[in-house]
Amino acid sequence: MGCGAGNYSSLLHKQKRHTHVRSNKDKFVVSKNCKISTQSSPPYHSILPTMSAPCSCKHNESTPSVNLSHLSPELQKEFQDPQHPANLICELCRLFYDNNWVTGTGGGISIRDVEGPNPNLVYIAPSGVQKERIQPWEMFLVELPNEKLLRTPNDIPEELTKKYKYKPSACTPLFMSCYKMRDAGACIHTHSQSAVMVTLLFETRSYFEISHIEQIKALPKLRFNEDSGKVEKIGSMEYYDRLIIPIIENTPHEEDLTDSLQEAIKNYPGTSAVLVRRHGIYVWGETVWKAKVYNEAIDYLLELAVKMHLAGIPLVKGS
Repeated sequence: MGCGAGNYSSLLHKQKRHTHVRSNKDKFVVSKNCKISTQSSPPYHSILPTMSAPCSCKHNESTPSVNLSHLSPELQKEFQDPQHPANLICELCRLFYDNNWVTGTGGGISIRDVEGPNPNLVYIAPSGVQKERIQPWEMFLVELPNEKLLRTPNDIPEELTKKYKYKPSACTPLFMSCYKMRDAGACIHTHSQSAVMVTLLFETRSYFEISHIEQIKALPKLRFNEDSGKVEKIGSMEYYDRLIIPIIENTPHEEDLTDSLQEAIKNYPGTSAVLVRRHGIYVWGETVWKAKVYNEAIDYLLELAVKMHLAGIPLVKGS
């Protein structure tokens, strides 16, 4: 098959399915089965998603670029690095959008620069923007542990921001809770329909549970270390393990979820996620890629759980 053609063909199918909500200027093309790129008028989609594995194919298609000369040399270098957290947020937001996880400006993501010179820097996507069109200079930059705001997209020259007034994500205090309480490297918030459905089907429960499903093995096995006072990863979950994810009640305003999220994180040391009833889910991991894997695995299990429940199959074997 070569260069992950199967995965990218599937992604292309999803993108075609969503073209009705995008600009008619956008054209999706496949570059020799290696990656999907988006051709459109700048500034949208100027930083393209890259493959997770190297390929030897020759790409002749030209990549649209944005004039970054309005920025300082430091920021130009930062935004041109495809592995920079700001660019990774853009890449993941597009993928999440195609999975129907962050449509209608919903959801959010933040990444802590754990591999950079200052691992206390946290990049956060803004509120109220179309996640599939987000650009790297639109991020808020916060420094832990005091949550000092170092930069906002409103500081960026208006030639790039078009004078739009950006608002910080309402998820910010919840993201900060995950970083401080679990030493996370990234935190993802989606409005996954499977997550919402699970909280509705089990509306009288304060947690979701499932066992004896192969996909559980993609999730970490965690344990509270009394000596260090921290939750530590001791391996991966096994097929026969029981996955438990706490469910908290929704509130009219996102930031008002902070206390209940913190309580759930404290009371469930083995979890890497918290479900919010009638709302969505928060998932975190030690790196951005671990958080991505955990989010995908959990969403798979939630979707499967809905189908199992409707078919009358117990989610926990033997129960």
